[in-house]
Amino acid sequence: MGDILDLGAGAVHVWRIELDVPALIRARLWTVLTEDERRRALRFHFAADTERFVVAHAALRLILARYLGGADPAALCFSTGAFGKPALAGAPQFNLSHSDALALCAVARTRVGVDVERIRPDFATDDIASSHFSRHEYAALRAVPPAQRSAAFFACWARKEAYIKARGEGLSLALDTFDVSLSPGETAAIVGTRPDPAEARRWSLSSLDVGRSYAAAVVLEGELACLGCWQWVPNLEDTRQKR
Repeated sequence: MGDILDLGAGAVHVWRIELDVPALIRARLWTVLTEDERRRALRFHFAADTERFVVAHAALRLILARYLGGADPAALCFSTGAFGKPALAGAPQFNLSHSDALALCAVARTRVGVDVERIRPDFATDDIASSHFSRHEYAALRAVPPAQRSAAFFACWARKEAYIKARGEGLSLALDTFDVSLSPGETAAIVGTRPDPAEARRWSLSSLDVGRSYAAAVVLEGELACLGCWQWVPNLEDTRQKR
């Protein structure tokens, strides 16, 4: 078992999870999942997607168990909010995001959202930006030099997704009702919210450096006092708690 973890006020812990692991480790992680999670994993068309789902959701259970006094990760019982965001009674707030071969798990005392996106220049098109970004964000993106535009596009995308996930309101929160920074060298921030301009000050936004091929961000409700980032390493001892 790993050490039991604790969160201070205003702290966010972000765990970086490599999803492509050896088959032996993945088989052990499978035992941590519930029957429902296993059924969800098997619905994917491609084997790689199934395998990565298994690792991401088992890692989430193993990470959260460390904040719950070493609880049995397989016994954790999640509930789902009105807009689909999972929660766990007696546990800190948390959020999980994954893209391609990487996942991130964020844990905090207050509402938190995290997002990671694999940078794909073929996806960062003008049409997508104009339909999914606010007018302010779209204008800022157009001002970025072409060589840096893909990175700026995905920085914006990850920051917007992290904010939406932190709010926990799903697609009911329109993408054009808030603005995030995106220009290279500009501090990550929520720079505008509508119809209530004061809403932006209730949240803290930080970018995350998780690898050259990815853009990532985390959003916390309240003032961010401490951001800790760790690499999650599968511990087969932790998977043996299941009875």
